[in-house]
Amino acid sequence: MNKPLVVMLGGSGFVGRHLAPRLVAAGYRVRVPSRNRNMARDVGCVPGVELVNCNVHDPAELRRVLEGASVAINLVGILNESGHGGAGFNRAHVELTRNLIGACKEAGVGRLLQMSALNAGRGTSHYLRTRGEAEQLVRQSGLAYTIFQPSVIFGRGDGLFGRFALLLRFAPVLPLARASARFAPVYVGDVADAFLAAMSRKDTVGQVIELYGDEVLTLKQIVEYTARCMGLKRLIVPLPDALARIQALVFDFVPGKPFSSDNYRSLKLDSVGGVDGLHRLGIAKTPIDAVVPKLLGEAGRQTLLDRNRRVR
Repeated sequence: MNKPLVVMLGGSGFVGRHLAPRLVAAGYRVRVPSRNRNMARDVGCVPGVELVNCNVHDPAELRRVLEGASVAINLVGILNESGHGGAGFNRAHVELTRNLIGACKEAGVGRLLQMSALNAGRGTSHYLRTRGEAEQLVRQSGLAYTIFQPSVIFGRGDGLFGRFALLLRFAPVLPLARASARFAPVYVGDVADAFLAAMSRKDTVGQVIELYGDEVLTLKQIVEYTARCMGLKRLIVPLPDALARIQALVFDFVPGKPFSSDNYRSLKLDSVGGVDGLHRLGIAKTPIDAVVPKLLGEAGRQTLLDRNRRVR
């Protein structure tokens, strides 16, 4: 008997790299479309994962790659865009979701698992606005959908502790915008387990599932924790909102956008959740202390090595 096929958009990203091997171990075939196969080597090396060339923004190519699949998973998301008006967010979140829904219907794929975010549709940021618009499209699609709303996600290669670790390596003083913003970080492995569990449970169809950890931390506490795990002494300076907005405007024009005006607007809402989706799915939460100190300890050792090389 042929194994059921799952097509995973964004499968070469942070969550996808953890979800793909879980899907294969559970008996699924996994197809990951990518415009750049070289950028998706990590997931493409997993036995049972088929990496295919595809422009997911082309409806015809998307329909072709979905042929024979029973489930589609959309993990695509961006935290910043190259411009400033929201067009990049709209393309990545709204237009792609609209195209995916149409392609699923044409290819006969009835099940859709959609990644979103806590606070989707709330606030003034383009990121949250377009996440909310994408959710509305999914709800109105007629497909058997499940929407996932995680808080910030941590794990090896994350954009949370890992990003601050890079900054703290070189910044003895770190001015921090929205330092009091609150988060309930959730482990990437738990997020992947939630997707896998929901695929086989009928009671998750038509549901929105919040994913968050047990520990609520402010942004300042997250940065301080990062520094401690790396063995670094750093001064974290919370910025008043007026200066935080100026900092965001400046970083809007920095290559790579380590911070942006849209990030600032997203941070005006706490990302802590209210209905425990992991508990509902029977998934035990992985504590921050079980993962991050080891990862950041490695980063701290690398910092010491780099410092010693400079001294020599």
